[in-house]
Amino acid sequence: MEDRKLTVRAVERALDILLCFTQDNDDYDLSLTEISAKIGLHKSTVHRLLTTLEEKGFLQRDEGTDKYRLGIRIWELSTHLPTLNEPAVLLLPAMERLRDRLGETVSLYLRDNLERVRIQAVQSRQAIRRVAQIGARLPLSVGASSKVLAAYAPPEVQVRLLADPAWPDSVDRSQYLEQLKEITRCGYATSFEEREPGAAAVAVPIAGRAGGVVAALSLSGPVSRLSLETLEEYAVILAEAAAEMGLMMG
Repeated sequence: MEDRKLTVRAVERALDILLCFTQDNDDYDLSLTEISAKIGLHKSTVHRLLTTLEEKGFLQRDEGTDKYRLGIRIWELSTHLPTLNEPAVLLLPAMERLRDRLGETVSLYLRDNLERVRIQAVQSRQAIRRVAQIGARLPLSVGASSKVLAAYAPPEVQVRLLADPAWPDSVDRSQYLEQLKEITRCGYATSFEEREPGAAAVAVPIAGRAGGVVAALSLSGPVSRLSLETLEEYAVILAEAAAEMGLMMG
């Protein structure tokens, strides 16, 4: 039994290492020290796991910098994901049309427990833009998309969210709940520098054909271009696009 526990723990730690590469990281390369700090394990333990993951092709090490990045096996696994009804694939053309029409970055989010995950993004072509990393996990406490997903989540999810020990002290729970009520009334959410300085966003829900919100569609960019008035105008356009997208999803 003890051997089984150790084996499972090793698997969990190896997966924790791979998940390090889903976090915001500008160059997508991480050193042993950085990985060790992220998952809170001693370097010697992490090094053994990294060696195994590298041997199996899930990571590759740059001999020049001694840093690690995701390996070819990850790509091979991803090619076997079902894509026919995958929102990230299915809705991409419509997202590109929105980007071309409005000129800002368009993102698609799903809720995963008490977080949101960006599963698709179409980057703005403007020189000054909001760059959205696919795969990023973000809390539901701040941001337009977070508030949309929380507003339409089941009541028990909202209760767990507000009781989450990771809830930021800077966000008043009562005001947050009022915001969620307003979102369900007007059908969209806005945010100004809630998560990133200089960034603004607007988000709307996407309801599937079976009913219920299945995703959040957002547009984001610099506050210098996105005033509240502009975001409210874009909310109407996003809502129209989201209605069409919902018909494409189950």
